[in-house]
Amino acid sequence: MAEPSKKQRLSHHNNSSQTPSKAFYKTRDVDEAHPFVEGSILRITMKNFLTYDYSVVCPGPNLNMIVGANGTGKSSIVCAICLGLAGKTAVLGRGDKVGLYVKRGCHKGSIEIELYKTGGNIVINREIHVENNQSLWMLNGKHCNQKTVEEEVKALQIQVGNLCQFLPQEKVGEFAKMSKIELLEATEKSVGPPEMYEYHCELKNFRNKERELENVVKEKANFLEKAKQRNERYKHDVNRYYEKKRHLDVIELLEKKKPWVEYETTRKELEGVRREREETKRQLSALRQAQTPMLRKIQDIDDQLKPTEAQMKTKVDDIKQALRLKQMEEEDHQKRISNTRRAIDDLKAELAKVADQPDVAPQINAVNLELRQIQEEKAKIEGEKADLRREKDNLIAESRTLEKKLNDMNNMMNVKEEKLRGRHRDTYTALQWLRQNKSLFQGEVHEPIMLVINVKDNRFAKYVENHIAFQDLRAFVFQRKDDMEKFMTEVRDKMNLKVNSISAPEESCSKRPPSRNIESLRRFGFFSYLREMFDAPDDVMSYLCHQYKVHDVPVGNETTKAMIKTVIEEPYLKVLYTTEERYTVRRSIYSNKISTSNSAVHPSQYLSFTVDAEEKRMLEQNLKRCGVMLKETDDRLKALQKEAAMRDRRDNELLAEKKRLSELKGKKRQLEQKISTKQDSLKQMENSVIDLNKVEEETKKKIAAVNHQKVTIVSAFMAQMKLRAKLSMEKVHLAFETLGLMAEKSKLENDCRGSATELKAIDQKCSRLEQRKIQLTEQCKGMLKKAKAICKMQNDSSLPEDLRNAFSKLPNTLDEVDAMLNEERSRAECFTGLSENVVDEYNRRELEIKNLEKEFEEKTAALNAYKQNISEAKERWLNPLKNLVEQINNKFSEFFRSMQCAGEVDLHSENEEEYDKYGIRIRVKFHSSTQLHELTAHHQSGGERSVSTMLYLMALQELNRCPFRVVDEINQGMDPINERRVFDIVVRTACKETTSQYFFITPKLLQNLQYAEEMTVLCVHNGPEMLPPTEWNKNAFIRRRLQRKAQA
Repeated sequence: MAEPSKKQRLSHHNNSSQTPSKAFYKTRDVDEAHPFVEGSILRITMKNFLTYDYSVVCPGPNLNMIVGANGTGKSSIVCAICLGLAGKTAVLGRGDKVGLYVKRGCHKGSIEIELYKTGGNIVINREIHVENNQSLWMLNGKHCNQKTVEEEVKALQIQVGNLCQFLPQEKVGEFAKMSKIELLEATEKSVGPPEMYEYHCELKNFRNKERELENVVKEKANFLEKAKQRNERYKHDVNRYYEKKRHLDVIELLEKKKPWVEYETTRKELEGVRREREETKRQLSALRQAQTPMLRKIQDIDDQLKPTEAQMKTKVDDIKQALRLKQMEEEDHQKRISNTRRAIDDLKAELAKVADQPDVAPQINAVNLELRQIQEEKAKIEGEKADLRREKDNLIAESRTLEKKLNDMNNMMNVKEEKLRGRHRDTYTALQWLRQNKSLFQGEVHEPIMLVINVKDNRFAKYVENHIAFQDLRAFVFQRKDDMEKFMTEVRDKMNLKVNSISAPEESCSKRPPSRNIESLRRFGFFSYLREMFDAPDDVMSYLCHQYKVHDVPVGNETTKAMIKTVIEEPYLKVLYTTEERYTVRRSIYSNKISTSNSAVHPSQYLSFTVDAEEKRMLEQNLKRCGVMLKETDDRLKALQKEAAMRDRRDNELLAEKKRLSELKGKKRQLEQKISTKQDSLKQMENSVIDLNKVEEETKKKIAAVNHQKVTIVSAFMAQMKLRAKLSMEKVHLAFETLGLMAEKSKLENDCRGSATELKAIDQKCSRLEQRKIQLTEQCKGMLKKAKAICKMQNDSSLPEDLRNAFSKLPNTLDEVDAMLNEERSRAECFTGLSENVVDEYNRRELEIKNLEKEFEEKTAALNAYKQNISEAKERWLNPLKNLVEQINNKFSEFFRSMQCAGEVDLHSENEEEYDKYGIRIRVKFHSSTQLHELTAHHQSGGERSVSTMLYLMALQELNRCPFRVVDEINQGMDPINERRVFDIVVRTACKETTSQYFFITPKLLQNLQYAEEMTVLCVHNGPEMLPPTEWNKNAFIRRRLQRKAQA
């Protein structure tokens, strides 16, 4: 410790919320021999900040060691440095709201920090308001915003967010967790030249752009090469295409000429057909004129003979047809009479049988009575069925409502399970396994606590969730320990899942009463204990009462927060909640004094989805009851339906019997009526019999009349014939004269017959020629139209001169044209897979290749320029960095050798060109039998990590670019030997004149440590017997201490 004779620079006093506390030290004045580094802290003033009412701390320029018991306020100074220099609350790892750092019971607090700067110190003041978590900033007495303060702090190389410069207590373990890349960046910012980190970022950006350019150049080169190769193949195809096109042009001309040749051939054929048709028509006309008189005379005679014969034949046929119809009608009439007589005989026989049977009226009356009774019973059954159906519909509606409510509750449980799966998949996997294998366990096994807990009001979920650790919220609860061991063997050892399990207390604690009745605490704003805010199975509740004392943790409101100073004085209260905060109360076993800590209550993430277990149980019971009632209703309906079916069957039987009896009763009367009707019908049919003899006589008379008429005609004809014979005798004399003419007539008739045959043949030929002419005419028109269409000519235009000249070089016959066309087509078909697109594609790719070559040259030039820039930037960054890492390694190795251990720091990179993969690797060895191992969060012990972290920070200390460093309680995990060695190194290194300011916070020190004159020791006290700052006398304290030591 500094000598008592040295000038006291500070009177540091502090009053906490319970007892006054004081921190004091003495150090050298700031003089030219021990100047402060630019940006060092000269003064820290705290007002209503955490444990301090008002306190001023004036650290020294070198090592400042802040010593004090836990809870006295050492870390409060670290918090003040961080928040006063515009640091984030996340850096401290404590409360996330700045208002939580104001002393309890105060509405606002302030921090003022004075920083050393040549030409005039900088004073930064931050006033924190609890109500809205806002801060007011002042810089050198003038109001400003936080951004201005951040820029001023940055200009002084102060980085409270850099673990290599500012390592608070809650972040000590995170240093070893930093990756090599993060450690390099933190080191560059902390001790490297200001431009080193900028060069590194610039290099990373250059490398990203270079990688992009390399990919682009590579892609361009590959694409260019492939394009050239493709175009070489296309070049051969283009030559083949042009050769094919020459053949296709000849084919096109041939195809254009072919229709013209076909047209000309068809036209010539048409002219020949026309001439032949005209000649045939002249012959046909001459023959027809010669035969016309004879044909007309023959036709006249036929016209006179045909009507008479036809008329006589028609009359005889009509008479015979009428006779046949009358005969058929009489046969049918006789059949109907016979059938009617047989039916009358059958009805009379049946009537004789019916007459012997008794009267059926009494039986019909009995059947009617039974039918009425059955109808009444059926009506009653239908009424009962309607009532049961209404009851069933009501039960179904109620069941659906209950199912919907249960589904809504189950959906809430599904949300909880999804959150569990998202946060801890191993626990979710184990949950699925448990649900499939519950039969393996003898006792009760409860799913993770977060799933079986049901908060009664989701407003209270945040208290339950903040009170129970997440590792327990995701834990399975077992009634029997052997079941828990079996479960862990399966899921942890065999399935390799990371899960938590809990065995419920053997003696249930779920009904354990609280220390005090809640009614006695209502005056402080407490309204419930934590246990009453949620439901859980008995085993789970028993564990929570045993482990977390949920039965003894009260929850209050804003009234509780306003009366918190009075509340914490109450006995038996160890943990309590206000609306937004949790308070933990500790009572000293020595002095019975109270110390408290508070933290913000975070919003609930898992338990806010509440399901009323009692309501769910009642819903399940009601749903089960509805199911039972539905089954009973269905059974009753089935019984009624069965009974109704029996009634229906009996009703049908009675109706059939009634029908039978009714038919039996009316059968006699019906038979008598039928017999009478049949007899009347028989009489009518017998009276209307047709007299065939008479009809035949009449027919014969009609035929005789016709024959008589015929005879008369024949007699007249015979008289005419006699007259004709007489006249013929007179003609005999003329017959001989006409013999010559008859011979000539016969000859003419023979000629006429021959000419008729010839006429028919000529007529047929003429028809054929006419059809052929029409056909050829249409063909000519079509061929001419087709030829003009192929040559793209108008209908009224003539063949163009160029086509006429081209056609003249081609064959003129159709066979020759077809032969040449087939030859050209065969040659053209040899060039397969070619089209005009080949040429277009070739030309397009030629242009594309030229553009690609130009782009490739531009990108290559840009890449070369980037490589040159990277090479220059790499030299600017890498060489100084290597020197910096070498200096750190020398100091780090030296520190480890002094502790009889080994340590090494090197610049690590798997690829020298990947600048974002560069990192600082720390390797340490604490035992001679082991090798150097990289410092990680898992390989070394907690003490070894603390030693390595401390020595690395000390290696950075002498490089001295940052104005100060802060390390809070890093020696807690060290063994005494390593702690002593590290302390010696810290003192030797931090007390050199070339180093910057250093804050070392520790709750305890070993005995007989070596101290330096340049050190400043601040002892923070806290207790009920503290003197006011104005009455404190350091010299008197030291004198009394020495006297007691001498007396001892």
